[in-house]
Amino acid sequence: MAVMISSPHHHPSSRQPLCNSNRGTLKSPAYKSFHKRDMLQNIPFFSALTPSELATLERLIKKKTYVKREVILSEEDSTHFMYVIFSGRVRVVLLSEDGREHIIAIHKRGDYFGEMALFDGKTSPATIIAIEESEIGLLAREDFEMFILQNSKVLELFITMLCLRLRESWMMIKIMSFSSAEQRVRAVLKNIGHLYGVRDKRGILVSLKLTHKDIAGYAAISRETVSRILSKFSKEGEIEFLENRQLLLKSSSLKNNHPL
Repeated sequence: MAVMISSPHHHPSSRQPLCNSNRGTLKSPAYKSFHKRDMLQNIPFFSALTPSELATLERLIKKKTYVKREVILSEEDSTHFMYVIFSGRVRVVLLSEDGREHIIAIHKRGDYFGEMALFDGKTSPATIIAIEESEIGLLAREDFEMFILQNSKVLELFITMLCLRLRESWMMIKIMSFSSAEQRVRAVLKNIGHLYGVRDKRGILVSLKLTHKDIAGYAAISRETVSRILSKFSKEGEIEFLENRQLLLKSSSLKNNHPL
């Protein structure tokens, strides 16, 4: 079963296609350029750039398409580029000696990664893998430094972003501190709801496709255990799988059981 989880953060609003055909949606080069520039502006530390600076930034970014399961970034490459996801989804994983993946994060359209390694020159101990076909923008270190280090407002926003990343890391440590599998799964769901969900009167609604295996990677437990626990939560009314494959974290479950 797949769970759908989506982030409302740093994502531009959806736009109507310019034209349609029997072969799908067609968009002009000018539309695509504007759409990607709009996406770049939604990255917090680039939001202070002027329109002309954003246009320059977009020209400097190289675009590359990665197929499903292709490695986008390995540890030894992490000091060369910052990456922006223009389409698709990727997972950030730590690989154990026996090849098992521990998922640190899932990134989707509009998200970015690799900026911290460019800032301090240290490699990142993680691997980035495409979950599906993804178009990624690559910003070289020298160009990244030009936009970050020479603009005091951008640098201030970058430091704020680093604080947010640190808090996210603390949350992952907290999840791993729980002793039982059920506590970990509940903590993962609440954390995902906090980061990516939309609250309504029923609880928190999340809508990005995420498999039981992905949740197991977050919680560092087996997929079979995750499936059993999610079934239990559903029967007990903590969560609900909706017809459109969205996941509802119900209000009653958010008030109890190890709130984060």
